[in-house]
Amino acid sequence: MPFIKVETNVAVSDASACTRRLSALAADMLGKPESYVLAVLEPEKHLLFGGSDDPAAYVTLDSFSPPEARTGEFSAAICAFMEGELKVPGNRVYIVFGVIERHLFSWGSRTF
Repeated sequence: MPFIKVETNVAVSDASACTRRLSALAADMLGKPESYVLAVLEPEKHLLFGGSDDPAAYVTLDSFSPPEARTGEFSAAICAFMEGELKVPGNRVYIVFGVIERHLFSWGSRTF
């Protein structure tokens, strides 16, 4: 169950389309069917990065057993997405990679 969430201080003209592309990005990076992905986009947040309100973002990518050796590759892909979609420079993006423990995650009233 990949989960990707973007919190940003920029406005997004078509948030629905951007969220769909974000979902596809997560599925592609992790090699999972997009039907398993939960994607959240939260634009226009009150966010300061380094004391500045210039475009910035905080991204969370959580998954069962994410390939730790590929976090650099994932970081580059996410930053490229942020620059291309939201005009947020890569040096103004923080990314947190997390591991979801199967026994601590539930879907459809059961854990994995």
